[in-house]
Amino acid sequence: MKQISIILSVILILTGLASCEKLDLTPKDKMSDQDYFKNATELELFSNPFYNELLDKSPFDEQSDIMVNAILDEIMIGGNRRTVPASGGGWSWGTLRRINTLLENVDNSNDQEAVVKYSAVARFFRAYFYFDKVQRFGDVPWYDMQLNSTDEGLYKPRDSREFIMTKMIEDIDYAIANLPAGKSVYRVNRWSALALKSRFTLFEGTYRKYHNLELEGNDYSYYLDLAAKSALEIIEKGPYRIYSTGNPDKDYLMLFATPDANMDEYILAIKFDYALGIRNNASAYTLLTSQGRPGLTRKFVNSYLMKDGSRFTDQEGWEVMTFNEETSNRDPRLSQSMRTPGYARINQSRVLAPELNVATTGYQPVKFVQDPASNSNNNDRTGSSDVDMPVFRYAEVLLNYAEAKAELGTLTQNDVDISVKMLRDRVGMPNLNIADANANPDEYLGSASYGYPNVSGSNRGVILEIRRDRTIELLQEGLRFADLRRWKAGSSFNQSITGMYFEGPGEYDLSGDGNVDLILYSSDEEKPAEIEGVSVYELGKDIFLTEGTKGYLNYHHNAERNGFNEERDYLFPIPIDERTLNPNLTQNKGWNDGLGY
Repeated sequence: MKQISIILSVILILTGLASCEKLDLTPKDKMSDQDYFKNATELELFSNPFYNELLDKSPFDEQSDIMVNAILDEIMIGGNRRTVPASGGGWSWGTLRRINTLLENVDNSNDQEAVVKYSAVARFFRAYFYFDKVQRFGDVPWYDMQLNSTDEGLYKPRDSREFIMTKMIEDIDYAIANLPAGKSVYRVNRWSALALKSRFTLFEGTYRKYHNLELEGNDYSYYLDLAAKSALEIIEKGPYRIYSTGNPDKDYLMLFATPDANMDEYILAIKFDYALGIRNNASAYTLLTSQGRPGLTRKFVNSYLMKDGSRFTDQEGWEVMTFNEETSNRDPRLSQSMRTPGYARINQSRVLAPELNVATTGYQPVKFVQDPASNSNNNDRTGSSDVDMPVFRYAEVLLNYAEAKAELGTLTQNDVDISVKMLRDRVGMPNLNIADANANPDEYLGSASYGYPNVSGSNRGVILEIRRDRTIELLQEGLRFADLRRWKAGSSFNQSITGMYFEGPGEYDLSGDGNVDLILYSSDEEKPAEIEGVSVYELGKDIFLTEGTKGYLNYHHNAERNGFNEERDYLFPIPIDERTLNPNLTQNKGWNDGLGY
């Protein structure tokens, strides 16, 4: 009997082992890749974070040579303030892993239409992701699959930017071919893919041209040609146009102050909604002393043309014109980009002067500043805003086209007429004439003190003019730093960042309403009596001018500005921890991280 019991026990154990082979041991509290990506809804939900993680939700606060904050960032200070970080510094790859996860599992879905669409969405964002990496670091490793902690790919060296660009073009061409062609201002479509291609190929073409970068593969003209063709396809076949109601004194301003993105001009935008609590601080940024206190620079304000198309800097005495003089009869985009005499908030009647305690240069930006009554709970104490932020705007596409053609040397007057003219027409400005521009280039824009001295050739004049319009039209849209890097114009960061000109102590009417709103007095004078609505500042204590008791506002007179390093600062450094973990990553030129390899 004992032997029979042993035999039965063995049989039961073996039966149990056999049964275990059929058990489903998958954790029930987790969802595997095989269980997900089954339909369009799941693919959409998985891809939604790409928008939040990659798109710039506050492009309006970028500092550069044309706009500075009270506290300068490390780029504006330069020199030794820029060091190699231990970690971070833009060397992040988590979103790329998510993109590659979607692409590796998208075929789990039986909805073939959704498979194609969301493969295109993912590949759009992979190109977008790598564009940021190439701008920052140049050569970077290319990854088109998920990596685990034991994968050898984690220790690969950087791939050449030519290889990365080739893969980016493959991705974006797939997106162009397979994304929907209908307008979808908050979701990527065929046209936003073309806009991205135009942007990154223009960047690469001009970067290689001005940096004399020659790599095995394609030259700069190849990329400029792609930029022009991508932009032209949108111009000729896309459903977009420049927003205009026929009011040249308001249309540019209102485009950026209306809560919902204009679907005629915005190709892709980031949605903000006050009621849902999804807000930005675009209004607060330029209105509150607790924010950045941004001011446009004098050199930038000087670059706006007169309303008749002539140059402000061709006028006698332009250097010492006071605020009311210099803002008179200018390109209407000036008064729609900053407070000028006669300025009032949208739908308000009270005329406001620039606030020197808010705008460090005196030139106070107004782009993206909403009607103070646009939301029932909105007020200037919180500065909460729900204006949508542009990612791609038709205006940029027009400028990309004109610039690419000009840099190629193939720009015609008809090319200008379908691009730059559209932007000038909105504000009632005369068209750009190629022959006139090239016959008489603007020496202000071509100077080492105010512009781009490395522009040369027969198209020098028109290239400078296109850069003028680009800088003015795309102000506060997060593109200036990238433009200066691709133009090899790092010296612009070393140029003057001063503000308004003042003749000396006295009373000033900056609002243009006929009443004094500012009094400046010197230290040897008695402080004027306080008057409601009038700002009173002591020169050399509250306000600093370049020549003591007269000159340009010079808020940053004590700032340590060590200059842009031409041999180093066009690329960012690879963080120390990343190179320690992966010694195959070489460091960018000029950056010393102490690793010795």
